Amino acid sequence: MKRTYIFSILAAAALMFTSCEQKEYLNPSSTNEGQVINDVNGLITLANGLQYRFTISGGLYNFISANGLTTKELVVLNAGNTDLDLLGKGSGNVQGNNAILTSLWAQCHLTKSNADIILNNLDKATDPAVKSGLVAYASIFKAIALGTLAEFWQQAPTKTGKNIAFNTREDVLKEAVTLLESAAAAVAANPPSADFTRQVVNSIDMPNTAQALIARYSLMLGEYEKALTAANKVDLTKKSAFNFDDVSQNPIFFLSFGNRNVTEPANVGLGLPDALKPTIADKRVGFYTQTTAPTKNLGTGFFTANNAAIPVYLPGEMMLIKAEVLARQNKTDEAIAELDKVLTKTTDVWGLGAGLSAYAGAKDAASVLTEIYRNRCIELFMSGLKLEDSRRFARPETERNRNWYPYPTNERQNNTSTPADPAN
Repeated sequence: MKRTYIFSILAAAALMFTSCEQKEYLNPSSTNEGQVINDVNGLITLANGLQYRFTISGGLYNFISANGLTTKELVVLNAGNTDLDLLGKGSGNVQGNNAILTSLWAQCHLTKSNADIILNNLDKATDPAVKSGLVAYASIFKAIALGTLAEFWQQAPTKTGKNIAFNTREDVLKEAVTLLESAAAAVAANPPSADFTRQVVNSIDMPNTAQALIARYSLMLGEYEKALTAANKVDLTKKSAFNFDDVSQNPIFFLSFGNRNVTEPANVGLGLPDALKPTIADKRVGFYTQTTAPTKNLGTGFFTANNAAIPVYLPGEMMLIKAEVLARQNKTDEAIAELDKVLTKTTDVWGLGAGLSAYAGAKDAASVLTEIYRNRCIELFMSGLKLEDSRRFARPETERNRNWYPYPTNERQNNTSTPADPAN
């Protein structure tokens, strides 16, 4: 189908990029760096390209699809989609030449490098209310790129250069959190001006997104108090989204769910083992899947049309972060109170709710954590976070087909610092 061919072209184009050379990471347009940073308008133009770079150019599609296939959320409908099919098979079938992984790696580094151009040339912005917007916008997208790399690879470069050294995933995540703290401080000190927000894709709620992502990545680092503090600062009545239209399409719908030839959810059990499957009364099953038309893709959720917005984070993620932190601190009653907010929620700002009864299971930390994991898998279905969750909760390896991804072949060919690939 045409959509499959379009994706193949995008993936093939990504093969040209590695993290080694700064000159390979310029902005999405054809202008060079000297032209882009000539004045503040060039920086705003480059900021405007960050969301396109991460969401349309392959990063978001590959982030969600790779995670979904590795953790059995998704199945491949046509084995002719070879690289997706190999990710679904997992283990040794996933090699460094996989186009999905190569594109994901490349788009994250391109997003990071474009953000760096902005952050390294902030002197061009003399208006503090424009400068703060540039700091926050670029820092958020750079942090998302770094956080994505840290979820799938054990190491990644945080800088660019010839044979650049790799950093541990912990250091990559710490840099992401530092960037987000800078973003939060910038917008708190000088709220971005209407002039700035009018000129950028203004679907990212920068103050709340910075805190939500600090919470997410701090949890991944095991920095529980920081995660809890940040999650408590997020206004759950506000949306933050990657927006799309009929030109810049929702990549999951455009490439996968708008047809039945690429991928779809594994089943209405959301690919979970029997012990963790959602109950028939769980309204979230009907939100994320449909069964009324057997010839139609099973997937719905946030991927129903070319112009459907995809959340940067969900209110339920913040509730479940708080629940997990409290459970890991053996504050099980408080953890259950946060968990119940998710279970009993009938809707939220995104129209997502379970509509279930409060938790009535065992109150030991292990049991509560299992229920929290279960609800993360349901509430955050196809958010791209399940592989990290599966490892963090020490779930059986039968529930995922790999732990980490191999490094892209073209990175290895161009960077002698590339580490050995993980065994699995």
